[in-house]
Amino acid sequence: MATPILQIDKLTKSFGDLLLFRESSFGIAEGEKVGLIARNGAGKTTLLNILAGKEPYDDGRVVFRNDTRVAYLEQSPTFDPDLTVMEACFSSDNEVVRLIARYEEVIASGDTSNLEEVLTQMDFHNAWERELQVKQVLTWLNITDFKQKMGELSGGQVKRVALANVLISEPDLLIMDEPTNHLDLEMVEWLEERLTRSSVTLLMVTHDRYFLDRVCTRLLEIDDQQIYAYKGNYSYYLEKREERVMAQQAEVERARNLLRKELEWMRRQPQARGTKAKYRIDAFYDLAEKARGESGEQSVRFAAKGAYIGKKIFEAKNVSKRFGDIRITESFNYTFTRYEKMGIVGKNGTGKSTFVRMLLGEEKPDSGYFEIGETVRFGYYSQEGIEFDEQLKVLEAVQKIAEVIDLGEGYRLTASQFLQHFLFPPEKQHDYVYKLSGGEKRRLYLCTVLLKNPNFLVLDEPTNDLDILTLNVLEEYLVGFKGCLIVVSHDRYFMDKVVDHLLVFHGDAKIQDFPGNYSQYRDWKAEEDRRETAEAKAEAAKIEVAKAEAINPGKGRVGINNAKMDKIGGSEKTDPETTDLTVHGSKKGEKKRLTYKERQEYESLEGEIERLEKEKESISELLSSGNLPAEELISQSERLSLLLEQIDEKMMRWLELSERA
Repeated sequence: MATPILQIDKLTKSFGDLLLFRESSFGIAEGEKVGLIARNGAGKTTLLNILAGKEPYDDGRVVFRNDTRVAYLEQSPTFDPDLTVMEACFSSDNEVVRLIARYEEVIASGDTSNLEEVLTQMDFHNAWERELQVKQVLTWLNITDFKQKMGELSGGQVKRVALANVLISEPDLLIMDEPTNHLDLEMVEWLEERLTRSSVTLLMVTHDRYFLDRVCTRLLEIDDQQIYAYKGNYSYYLEKREERVMAQQAEVERARNLLRKELEWMRRQPQARGTKAKYRIDAFYDLAEKARGESGEQSVRFAAKGAYIGKKIFEAKNVSKRFGDIRITESFNYTFTRYEKMGIVGKNGTGKSTFVRMLLGEEKPDSGYFEIGETVRFGYYSQEGIEFDEQLKVLEAVQKIAEVIDLGEGYRLTASQFLQHFLFPPEKQHDYVYKLSGGEKRRLYLCTVLLKNPNFLVLDEPTNDLDILTLNVLEEYLVGFKGCLIVVSHDRYFMDKVVDHLLVFHGDAKIQDFPGNYSQYRDWKAEEDRRETAEAKAEAAKIEVAKAEAINPGKGRVGINNAKMDKIGGSEKTDPETTDLTVHGSKKGEKKRLTYKERQEYESLEGEIERLEKEKESISELLSSGNLPAEELISQSERLSLLLEQIDEKMMRWLELSERA
C-alpha cells in the first residue's frame, strides 16, 4: 500500500451560518492524482486554502507526512510587480531554485566577489540544467520575455508564470486550483501529458472533464456538507455518483413513506404522547428531518427558444486586421448560416477574441467589414465579465435585466425560476452579490446574458470559473438553443458537446474551417501529422539512396524497391521475394549500417563536441575570474546555458550513431 502523504480527520469549516463541510475525513497516498469536484460556493477553494495553510478551520486535523514539501497554485496568484519573470520563478522554497536566484542576483548586482562560490555550487547541484528547464516550461506556456516585470503581465500571463513556478519547484504534494484557466488547447494537452507522466502527488480543482478523466486516479466531491471519495477517473465517478444519488433518493422516499405512517399515528393517538411513547415521538421528528433531505440534484431540462432570427446572419467580407507585425486576419471571407454552432480554437495570441470583438463592432477591422442581418440580437459573454452592484440582492440584479424569459411553446420562467435552473436556490437569491464566490458571480453574469433572450450567443471562454454542474446546465441549454452560437473555449469536453464545426486560428492570419467538433479535429490532425511524417521519411530515404548511388554506383541501392519504400512511408506492404535482400549492404535482421551522410555526421560530431567543451571551459574560467563587467557576465552566462544544451543534443546524437558505427 502506498505511503499516505496527507490525512484529514473530521474536518469542519464554516463561515458564520454557512457550513461548508462537517466532520469530513479523507487521505491522499503518495503518487495519487486526486481531483476535487463541487458546485461553486461549496468550499473547493476554501479546502485547498486550508491544506496550503492559508486559511484556518473550525475543527478536525490536517496531518502531513514529515518533511512534505507542498506547492500551491492559487486561482488568482499574486507576485511583487517589480520582480522579473525569472525572479518570480525562483521565489519558491527549493535549494536549487534558491541557488539559481542567488546567481541571478549576483549577475544583476555586478558584484562578482562571491561569483566563484556560487558557480561552484551551481555546478555541484547541476543548477544550469534547472535554469534551462525553467526557460523551457515558460516557453511552452508562451512566456518568452524572461526579464519582463510581473506588473506588466496580464492576469492570464501571471497565472501561467505561477504554474511554471510550481511545476519546477519539485514538491512532494502539488495543489492546483483551476490550472487550465488561461491556457490554450495545446498548453492544456502539454500540461495533461506532463502531469500524467509525473510521479508527483496531485490534488487539483478543475472544470476540464477530459483533463480529470485522463490525469486523475481518484476524485473527491463536496456535496451536502460532506466529502465523498471515488476511486477512479471522471467516467467512473459519473457512474458511482449516480448510484449514490439514487440510493439517497430511495432513502428519502422510504423516510417519507414511514413519515406518513407515523403522522397518522401521531394524529390518531394524542393520548399516547406521554413518557412511555416519547421515543416514538422523537423518532417522528428524526424521520421528518430525513424526509426533507434532498440530493442536491435539480431538474434543468429546458431550452430557450431565442428571438426570431432571419436567414441572413452575418457575412465577413475581405476582413483584414493586424497589430503591428502580428496579422490576425487577411482578406477573410465567411458566410454564417442560420442555426450554425461554431467553435473557435487556437493558441493564445492568434486573434480569437479580436475576431469576436470585430464581429460585435467593439473593434474595427483595418479593411473590409462585417454585414450583420437585421434580425440578429447578440448575447455576449466576455472573459472580462461585468461589474455588479455589490449591494443588490442576486434576484434584484437579475430582475433589472428581465422579469421573465420565454421558453417557447407557451412556457415561461420568472427570473427566480430561471435562477433556480442555474443552481441558485431561493435562499441564495436573497443573498447580497458581495457574498457570492467568484464562480457564483460568473454564473450570475451568465444568467444576465441568457435572460435577454438573444438569438445569437457569443461566448468567450464561458467555462472559466464555472463548476461542472453549471457547465452541465449550460451545455443542455445550448444543445437545445434555437438560435446561432459562437464559442471561444479551451474546454474540449464542452466544445465537443455544443458545436458542430470549428474555425481553427493557426496564427499569422491562417484560419482553417473544419467540419466537426474538437475531438474529430484532433484525430484528423494526428492522422495528417503521421502522414506528413511518413512522407518526409520516405522522401529522405529516397534522397539517401540517390546520394549513395551517386557515390558508389550499384551498391548503395541494393534491396531498395517499391515495397521497401512503401514500408518506410508507413505502409505495412512487403514483397516476399525481396525480404532477404540487403539495405545499404545489410541483410534483414542485421543492424542497419550508417549511410554515407550519417558517417560524415558521426565523424564531425566528435570535433564539434570537443570544440564546444573547450568553449564551455573557457567561459567557465572567465565567469570564475571575477574580472568581467556585469553586462559581459550576463552575456557569457546566457552563452554557457546555450552551450550546455548544444553539448547534450550532440552527445545524444553521437551515442545514437555510435551504436551503428
